[in-house]
Amino acid sequence: MTTSATGTEGSAAHPRFAEALRELGLEDVVGRVRRFPDATRTAAEAAAAIGCELSEICKSLIFAADGEPVLVLMDGASRVDLGRVREELGAGRVTRAKADVVRETTGYAIGGVPPFGHRTRTRVLADRSLLDHPVVWAAAGTPYAVFPMPPKDLITHAGAALVDVREREE
Repeated sequence: MTTSATGTEGSAAHPRFAEALRELGLEDVVGRVRRFPDATRTAAEAAAAIGCELSEICKSLIFAADGEPVLVLMDGASRVDLGRVREELGAGRVTRAKADVVRETTGYAIGGVPPFGHRTRTRVLADRSLLDHPVVWAAAGTPYAVFPMPPKDLITHAGAALVDVREREE
């Protein structure tokens, strides 16, 4: 069961994210946000709820690179290689950010972080694997809501650098 709405009130998206979509001229996306009765906090939960492949989910993950937050957009079937992120950023150390840093940086809780529309501007890396699909699904600001978007558009709106940072298959 899903719902969507086009206005700010009653929108399935988090209000801050719905506003960010409008500011970017993406009002039509607000109406395509899908809300689920059960959480879509993980990529697997989101893929199951939507009925898509795990790799069609866009995870928005916050890391700390030498203490500075960085957003990595990764397909739902892959894991981020911290060494590759470190190399890409020229950082000495990269770790997964703690929940309070994620909320402080983005304005959203883990499991609901969208790829853009954050409280603060951060450096953004998007893994090339996202381009393997015509459409990907990303969190819309809550652990219960997702939206579809062509990955090239998503990467552009996120202001992301296109990189290869997923773990290599052994």
